[in-house]
Amino acid sequence: MSSEQKAVAAVAGGMSGEEWEDHRPAVFGVAYRLLGSVADAEDVVQDVWLRTTGGRLEGVDNRRAWLVTVAARCAYDLLKSARVRREEYVGPWLPEPLMTGPDAAQPVLVDESVGSAMMLVMEELNPPERVAFVLRDVFGLDMTRIAGVLDRSPTAARQLASRARRRITKARDVGEAGIVAPRAEREQVLRTFRAAYECGDLEGLVRLLDPEAVYVTDGGGEVFAARKPIVGGRRLAEVLLRMGRRWRLDNVELVEVGGEAALLCRREDGSVHSVDTVRLRGGRIVAYWRQLTPSKLAHL
Repeated sequence: MSSEQKAVAAVAGGMSGEEWEDHRPAVFGVAYRLLGSVADAEDVVQDVWLRTTGGRLEGVDNRRAWLVTVAARCAYDLLKSARVRREEYVGPWLPEPLMTGPDAAQPVLVDESVGSAMMLVMEELNPPERVAFVLRDVFGLDMTRIAGVLDRSPTAARQLASRARRRITKARDVGEAGIVAPRAEREQVLRTFRAAYECGDLEGLVRLLDPEAVYVTDGGGEVFAARKPIVGGRRLAEVLLRMGRRWRLDNVELVEVGGEAALLCRREDGSVHSVDTVRLRGGRIVAYWRQLTPSKLAHL
């Protein structure tokens, strides 16, 4: 649909194209946080957009809340089926990289809930818990709306949000999703890491990795990737350098993914090989996540 067609359709539905663009980041944001997939979130955005063209917004006072609620309902249905698919997923699952900052194709709502660490913790929540947490703690919706999305009572919805919040707090306490390192520190560590990687400096990489660092790769069954996490800073550094030589990954860019500095690796022909995100503690990398699945990188 062209921008002109969207504008006409939006006016017919009681929402201007400009107003839709103002709310679109929230619609996409709730869908991505629930699904962990850029492609699926875009499908939800399109579905919500089509619903705005039917003249259903007359008398809607809080249009942002209405749009977020509709997006959450669509995403909730997808999330329940996605959980079934992920039980059959080949190897570890990592979220689809969400480009933010200057690399983003369009405006994106950014906070810690779109970072890799938090997305992985939220993946451990069941669908109702995840919906309740995202709608309440991230988007600030009232329990009546959340209960409607989940087809539960407001009391039950509140309990789900509280249970999810406790699980996330516990994950923060044990370091699975701790406070995000300051931007300057994160960028400095990754710049130094990239320089050591491009020079093949094994010891330089080892110094930047925690001795118990964990390396997780997601190939989705589409490309070769380790089926189990690799543990140990030196072992991780050796694997990265070996893979770099094999694929000739000499073009590594510092980008922003989920509001955090990350590394994008390209092959000699310029195609994207992987997107790497990390978790830091005490200035060293304690978790290194590499997204390799071509279908999850296609939008880049």
